[in-house]
Amino acid sequence: MAENSLLGKLDGLVSRFEEVGTLITDPAVIADMKRFVKLNKEYRDLEKIVRARSEYVKVLNGIEEARALLESEQDPEMREIAREELDTCNERIPSLEEEIKLLLVPADPQDDKNAIVEIRGGTGGDEAALFAGDLYRMYVKYCELKGWKISVSSFSEGSSGGFKEIIFTVSGEKVYGTLKYESGVHRVQRVPATETQGRVHTSAATVAVLPEADEFDVEINEGEIKWDTFRSGGAGGQNVNKVESGVRLRYVWKNPITGVSEEILIECTETRDQPKNKERALTRLRSFIYDKEHQKYLDDIASKRKTMVSTGDRSAKIRTYNYPQGRITDHRINYTIYNLSAFMDGEIQDCLDHLIVAENAERLKESEL
Repeated sequence: MAENSLLGKLDGLVSRFEEVGTLITDPAVIADMKRFVKLNKEYRDLEKIVRARSEYVKVLNGIEEARALLESEQDPEMREIAREELDTCNERIPSLEEEIKLLLVPADPQDDKNAIVEIRGGTGGDEAALFAGDLYRMYVKYCELKGWKISVSSFSEGSSGGFKEIIFTVSGEKVYGTLKYESGVHRVQRVPATETQGRVHTSAATVAVLPEADEFDVEINEGEIKWDTFRSGGAGGQNVNKVESGVRLRYVWKNPITGVSEEILIECTETRDQPKNKERALTRLRSFIYDKEHQKYLDDIASKRKTMVSTGDRSAKIRTYNYPQGRITDHRINYTIYNLSAFMDGEIQDCLDHLIVAENAERLKESEL
């Protein structure tokens, strides 16, 4: 039976859950921070599965007991209670099995991480920079709705407003697992403010969402980092202009996949505190290298999946924002809605939910559960 097959998979994980529970209390494991964090993550994931298994077994037992009662009981009132219990349990089974199957499919190990988001104006000149600014505002509004924190690392303003480029970190619960769907080319169709003939122009901006790497995710020889300091420009009073709080790091890194060495250049002017800017520049360096080293993992996903829901392919055109029609279209899942104004005010969750459903369907198909 299907439920016995599913229970068989679950039963095998119960012993592993108990084993990991013992390991994370072992002083030798606690001393190895990298292993301890990895096992803690595995324990939390297995805990969800074990909890779901307990409910599943309880519902299956409820079905058996209700059926036995209907076969043996003559009292009409008791039979009615048993019938109601049987109906309730049978209704719960399909959604519970779907929930368990998704828990059994290996999740992206990076989903729980914070995210570094990079938005760059693409084709379209000043209008592309304005659109990049609109996308940034959209994400700020969305993060406020989610209760997430945003910290801007660096930005370059467009000549007519908006941003040629803006890089920021988003901190909160399962940030990367949610925002990773935003990676790609975002296209806008609208009449620019500079257009005198009222013609609709098409511009684009690229969004890259990277998982923020922890210290133990990436090995960096900090002695080989070259640091420069400089005065931050822009608003912020006398301190910004007179104190060298901005930092710039250069690091030569050898790509383990291609074998090619490249110099990485990162600037950070986020705060007026130079040590804090140094730490944040280091975080971005770790995340950049982590992302590069995991590109093979992303490419493997891309080769398996047909809809490219979250492949990490940043050259793919993923969404069109049509202002004359007030329309948003996500090309990966043929999702179209006509509430562009609300969408640009951060109400993007419905679109993300549809993308998550599409990806979950693919994951289940791949795992053949």
